[in-house]
Amino acid sequence: MAKKLYIRTFGCQMNEYDSDKMADVLDAAGGATLVDAPEEADIILFNTCSVREKAQERVFHDLGRVRELKAARPDLIVGVGGCVASQEGAGIVRRAPYVDVVFGPQTLHRLPALIERRRASGQAQVDVSFPAIEKFDHLPPPRVEGAAAFVSVMEGCSKYCTFCVVPYTRGEEVSRPLDDVLVEIADLAQQGVMEVTLLGQNVNAYRGGTGDGVADFASLIEHVAEIPGIERIRYTTSHPREMTQRLIDLHGACAALAPQLHLPVQSGSDRVLAAMKRGYTALEYKSIVRRLRAARPDLALTSDFIVGFPGETDRDFEATMRLVDEVGFDGSFSFLYSARPGTPAAELPGAVPREVAQARLERLQAALEATYRANSEAQVGRHLRVLVTGAAAKNDAELAGRAPDNRVVNFAGAPELVGTYADVAVTRAYPHSLRGELRRANGSADDAR
Repeated sequence: MAKKLYIRTFGCQMNEYDSDKMADVLDAAGGATLVDAPEEADIILFNTCSVREKAQERVFHDLGRVRELKAARPDLIVGVGGCVASQEGAGIVRRAPYVDVVFGPQTLHRLPALIERRRASGQAQVDVSFPAIEKFDHLPPPRVEGAAAFVSVMEGCSKYCTFCVVPYTRGEEVSRPLDDVLVEIADLAQQGVMEVTLLGQNVNAYRGGTGDGVADFASLIEHVAEIPGIERIRYTTSHPREMTQRLIDLHGACAALAPQLHLPVQSGSDRVLAAMKRGYTALEYKSIVRRLRAARPDLALTSDFIVGFPGETDRDFEATMRLVDEVGFDGSFSFLYSARPGTPAAELPGAVPREVAQARLERLQAALEATYRANSEAQVGRHLRVLVTGAAAKNDAELAGRAPDNRVVNFAGAPELVGTYADVAVTRAYPHSLRGELRRANGSADDAR
């Protein structure tokens, strides 16, 4: 009898990908059906993130909510995976003794065995080791839902930014062999996937083994673009230090590569960037942007910012605002600095008062939002080729699609268009989406009505 599985996912797209793989692994091991509520489940998994302090505490809050479920049903399996699991290890079981299994991002493929050992021994099982690439060798073929898919091509990070826990929770950078990635994507394409997003903590640091050498990230993209059926390629998250000229040039040369890039900068102050150990200056970052836009003038560039890093002065923040004004980002994830235990930045002096940091954050976000809206308004009148992903969020009778720059475009159309590309004329810009009219569907020469 298939087990009912509930997964709560915190954090980034890498975690979303890992959650899908947890479901695949448990389904292949004996059947697992995803359910929407923990009360319905036989197995409850929390796939955690430790990048933000609030996200970490939310995990333990949610664990407390399932404690009564576990008390009422002792056979219920409660598991914690992801980065908090790597960071806390057996400490999770000490804090929440009703947790049955604790596993890291690199050991999710061992989940069925961990559950079996828990049932056989009656003891909580903890495995937060770093067996490098082993995970991918033991994952079942991906299940496809829709025409877009995420594909993890590398794990971990070797940059050791002073504010970040990822190198400690996911390990050093390890790339999957080139052929393994290409086989997975070819399999996805045969199942109807037309758009892939290549994932990694620093995805453009990819160095995948080949039969006679190593393929860099640009080579990987070139190979993916040759796979029949793959029309559009995205990637995230990238690091400025790994943005090679070959990869920059590819943004102009490879038609399948979407005109969209997420390139975190974190700050516009060289002094703060040095304290963060980012490995570049604001001028070097702007040089990368200039070369990218020379290669692909329509590139939509998004970024990450941390506001209130220890020692950040008004002058430092003004440097960030100048960078925002000069670059013209098409959106961003921006956060107040949050000290993570065990990271070098947590020991730095010069804490910024929260009210000061909050005022800076609001000012930064207002500037970023204004640029995003202006760029959205500039889309009105353009024809965009969108991947139709499903029903519109606010109107089930309409469709939603993803534009090349990743904006959501809502329009009227037949349900049969879901999972295909359609040409849409943009008629109006809203704060977080576009409105369009269908012009051509499925590459047809006739205008759709």
